[in-house]
Amino acid sequence: MSDTGYGDFEFERRFWARDVPADLLDAAPALIVQSYVLADAGFAIRVRVQATVDGLALEPGLDELTILERYADQMDFCAITVKGPMNEGTRYEAERELDVSVGLELVRRGGARVAKTRHSVWLGDDGWVVDTFAGGNAPLVVAEVERGGPVTDLTIPDFCVTELTSDPRFSNDALAGAPYGTWAAAYEAELASVGPRFLQSLGHNHRPGEHPSD
Repeated sequence: MSDTGYGDFEFERRFWARDVPADLLDAAPALIVQSYVLADAGFAIRVRVQATVDGLALEPGLDELTILERYADQMDFCAITVKGPMNEGTRYEAERELDVSVGLELVRRGGARVAKTRHSVWLGDDGWVVDTFAGGNAPLVVAEVERGGPVTDLTIPDFCVTELTSDPRFSNDALAGAPYGTWAAAYEAELASVGPRFLQSLGHNHRPGEHPSD
C-alpha cells in the first residue's frame, strides 16, 4: 500500500521511447519476467520475478520462457499484483511479495508472459525507468515516470516520442496477449501518420530546458 495517502492507487505516465542515450542506462539493469493469470479490459493479476544482472544484454530472438530459465537461479524478488484499468495516469495496484521459488513455478506454469530489462535513471526532479522489451515484444522501449501523486507539469525527455499512458494496447497485460512485435510496423506507420500525442489534462508538458510556463 502506498504511504502517500492514496492507498493502493499508483500514478504514472508512460512513453514510447527511441534512441535513449546510452549514458543514461545503468550497468546493472533489472531483468523482469512476469505472467498474467488474468488480463481483461484493464483488470489483471500478475506474477513477477526479478533479478539484477550486471552487464545484462539479452540475445535477440530469445522467448520469455527461455529467458526465465536462463536466469532462474539469479531471481531474488517475486510479487503478485492485482491491477485495475488505467485512467489518465492513475491505476489501482495492490501488491504482495511471494517466495521466489513459488513465483518461478507460477510463471513457468501459466499465464501469458512478458520479459524486459529495466534501467532506472534520475532526470531532473523525477525518477524514470526505461523498459526494453524482449521476446515477442521486442523491439519496444517504454519510458515511465511514477510519483506519489498525479504526474502533472512533467518535463518529458527528448527520447520520449509519444505518450502511451492512455493507450490500452501498451499496458503490459495487453502486450502479454498481443505482443508488440506482431504489430510494430503498423504502429510506426500510425505514428508517422498522426504524429506524437501527449496528455493535455495533467498540467503543462515541457521539454528539458523549457520552463513549465513557457
